[in-house]
Amino acid sequence: MTETFQALVVDKTETFSVTVQPLTMEKLPAGEVLIRVAYSSVNYKDGLASIPNGNIVRNYPFIPGVDLSGTVVSSADPRFQEGQSVIATGYGIGVSHFGGFSEYARIPSEWVMPLPKGLTLREAMIYGTAGYTAAMSILAIEAHGAAPDKGKVLVTGATGGVGGSAVAMLAKKGYQVTASTGKADAAGYLKALGAAEVLSREEVSGGSGKPLDKQLWQAAVDAVGGAPLAAVLSKIAYGGSVAASGLTAGTSVPTTVLPFILRGVSLLGIDSVACPMEQRIQIWDRMGSDLKPELLDALVDREVTLTDLPAALEDILKSNTRGRVLVRLS
Repeated sequence: MTETFQALVVDKTETFSVTVQPLTMEKLPAGEVLIRVAYSSVNYKDGLASIPNGNIVRNYPFIPGVDLSGTVVSSADPRFQEGQSVIATGYGIGVSHFGGFSEYARIPSEWVMPLPKGLTLREAMIYGTAGYTAAMSILAIEAHGAAPDKGKVLVTGATGGVGGSAVAMLAKKGYQVTASTGKADAAGYLKALGAAEVLSREEVSGGSGKPLDKQLWQAAVDAVGGAPLAAVLSKIAYGGSVAASGLTAGTSVPTTVLPFILRGVSLLGIDSVACPMEQRIQIWDRMGSDLKPELLDALVDREVTLTDLPAALEDILKSNTRGRVLVRLS
């Protein structure tokens, strides 16, 4: 095994820095499973971890990266064998525990799961945490009655990782998808993913401004939060639902109780971090089978190495990405 390996390290012990550094295995935190990382991905939370006031990382120096796929090097847990392909997302990875922006990662075994059938290591990280969040959102609105024959489904922040994944997966299932974006040049991309209709951010957020507006969508997958989420809630059809997972437009939602008590609308919170492993495995199995888009690679904005990663982290915070940014480690 190599004595040193490369990792992206954020540090705040003196001045804040984001650099690629050589590390030794002894620097990795405790965990039962040592993984040679093949791929990770860039998520909005990773971008926040790369700035001094992102409020993600509490202890420095630190390796971000909230997800990873790779091959087991060694394991103290008999459930995982040397050479086995695995993935790890959520829990403390890339937040309180060194994450996937590293050629090697040592992870607690209860956070690791076998690579789902139907997916390669690369495809798993095309999805990454964003794709998993999108899948959770779709299954949540379906549990509350959404179905392809009941009308349109809105996806906000559609050029982001969660939004693009949701558009592609919903289209695969036969839904008529309305994609909302703030990027004027993204219509072709979103229609290639399967969107039937593309609306501007202003078209979705506009309208009467009243707590109850015209009923346009049976359900929505919302990845932005803030005031746009309030506008979406006012336009959901009777008995519909909104799965909310994002905060890029803010954490305050200026709405009233009226969509909930007069139209029976459900606001469904989506948390991909602490989801129990049994449920996590079931959802990932769906992502490798009936939810898997035929052109999963169409979600990829670019593939970067550790050297390119600092620029990609800046880009996701500036909304200069479209879809998913893959990080190739080995």
